[in-house]
Formats: sequence, structure tokens, C-alpha cells
Amino acid sequence: MSISNMYNKPKKMKTLFTVVLLLVFSGLKAQVDESPLTFSGYLETYYSYDFQNPGSHEKPAFLYNFNRHNEVNLNLGFIKANYATDKVRGNLALMAGTYAQYNLSAEQGLMKHVFEANAGIKVAKNHNLWIDAGLMPSHIGFESAVGKDCWNLSRSLLAENSPYYETGVKIGYTSANEKWYVSGMMLNGWQRIKRPDGNNTPAFGHQLTYKPNGSITLNSSSFIGNDKPDSVRQMRYFHNFYMIAQLSPKVGTTLGFDYGAEQQSYKSKKYHSWYSPVLIVKVKTSEKSAIALRTEYYADPRGVIISTGTANGFKTFGYSLNFDYAFVPNVLWRSEIRGFNNRDAIFTMNDKASNHNLSLTTSLAISF
Repeated sequence: MSISNMYNKPKKMKTLFTVVLLLVFSGLKAQVDESPLTFSGYLETYYSYDFQNPGSHEKPAFLYNFNRHNEVNLNLGFIKANYATDKVRGNLALMAGTYAQYNLSAEQGLMKHVFEANAGIKVAKNHNLWIDAGLMPSHIGFESAVGKDCWNLSRSLLAENSPYYETGVKIGYTSANEKWYVSGMMLNGWQRIKRPDGNNTPAFGHQLTYKPNGSITLNSSSFIGNDKPDSVRQMRYFHNFYMIAQLSPKVGTTLGFDYGAEQQSYKSKKYHSWYSPVLIVKVKTSEKSAIALRTEYYADPRGVIISTGTANGFKTFGYSLNFDYAFVPNVLWRSEIRGFNNRDAIFTMNDKASNHNLSLTTSLAISF
């Protein structure tokens, strides 16, 4: 064997070994890419300053997101596993943060840290018809607890005071052209995993979504049920409507309206009602930045959802302006100024009763 062949043989073996490794890793990557099981995560930290300067560090009780004052904190962080095939799907996500602490305070033990836990099966061979059961995102509203998916840093009053999640069974159908979605569900109650003691009244809901084109979404959602023990049952009837319209590549609007009514007492034929309109305008100012302006009103004079103990109850006008900047596609920084005006002095400013509230919030969200 020549000296040149002695040197070339290790080089050829090294090249062959490299090719084999590349083929193995390519095969592994293809298997991962084709796997029905995927993992994802989300993390949103924040700092908020409420000019009421509450000693408890808690912002107004009708807020469940970004509600800690003058401290750096975690609003929501979760790790999620998703399984999806043509016939079966499922989600499991575990979370932590002040959203979980305050919004799931009525739930038991470890369930306070479950963001999603549901399974579904396709029940029609030639139609997109599914049955899902378990703990799921709410069918009500255009906002979720995941900040990056919402136009504003904070959630609207109607979102904060209607269900973010629900537990039950749902049947849902999406049309072949994907313009229509309709579903019906039987639930444990109004944002419930655990039923209230003594409650065995089934709750029901529906959702109807229509997307005539890529720029407009129309949605109607409802809830019917009782959220109290059966011995003092008070039926609640609730409807949410919203329209999302992308007016141009840079400008979008969202219009939402909630209306609810609940029996004044057991077997009563009279009802206490509440309602809330909201308008949001979002403008994309560059490829990485955007601003969003929100105006809203929430009227609950009898305190069905938000109790104040004052003469006129909760009749609050709200406004906010936020600026967003995406450093990279999965990292979003946001800042927001938000204010409230209530008819009665339900807030505190400089140790005195006030009907005004103002806060500043900034957040950093990372998704992976």
C-alpha cells in the first residue's frame, strides 16, 4: 500500500462516517417533524404600577391579569403537550403565575395549575365533526389568557369578568370551506372545574362563528346555567357577540358586546342584568411594532358579577393605550397606560375615596 493510500483511507472513512451521521440525524428529524406529539411553552413577566399605591400590592379586584402592584412578577407561564392525528387530539398544559393564583382561586389543589387538559375524537369520517372533553379554553369572547394572542397588553373588562376556561364536553363542527364553525357544550358551570357544593344543575353553551372572508370574523356565544347550590338556584343567561374586521393590512378593529341576566332569587321571575361594550383599534406601525387603543364600559348596577356595595354599583368606563414591539417573532415587549372612571367612588387615591384609577404596565412575553 502506498503512503498516499494510507493517508486517504482515514479521510474516506471520516467522510463516510459523516454521511452516515447526517443520514441518521435527518431520519430522526423527519420522525420528530412527523410526530403527532409536539411541545410548546409560553412565559410572560410584567411590572405594573397602580397610582392608588395599594399597600396590599393588589390592584382592583375585578382584574385577574397583571394585577400585582409595584413588583416584578409572572402573569402566566406554561408548558404544553399537544397530540394531534386525523382522528384523535389532546392537550395537557401546566401553568404558574398570578393569573393562575387569582383566576383559579376557587379550584382545588393542583388543579389551580392546570391550564388545559382535554381529549377529543373525530366522530364523522367525511366531515370535520369532533367531540372534546375535559378542561378547555372558554368558548366565550375574543381574548384569552395568552397575552401574545390579544391586541392589548391587559384584558378587557368583559373578558376579565366572563369565563377564561370551562370544563365539560363539547361537540363542534367546521364546514368544508372553513367559513362556519358551530358547537354546543354541557359544562360544570360558569368557569368551573369543581362544581360548587350542592350544585347538580347542568350548564349549557353554544358558539357560532362565521368568517365570510379572510378579513372579517363574526361570533355568537352563550351560557345558560346556575352557579349556586340547587337549594338557592338562580339561573344565569349570558350572551357574547363580537366582530373582528381587518380594515387594511395595517388597521384592524374589534367590536364586542356582552349581556347577561340572572334571577334575583330562587324561583323569582325577576332578573338582575349587566352589559359591557368594547371597541379596540389596532394599528401596525412597522413590521415589528403596533399600537392599540381600547374604550370600554361595564354596567353591573346590582353587583351580579362585580359587587361594590355602593348606591350605583359598578358602572365603569375604561380606556387604554398600548405600544408593542417584537424584537424577534417569538419575543414581544409591551407597555400600556390604562384608566377607569366609575360613577361611585370605589377606588382610593392618596388615602381618599376616588372614582378614578390609573395604572402603567409593561410586560415581556416569550413563546417557544
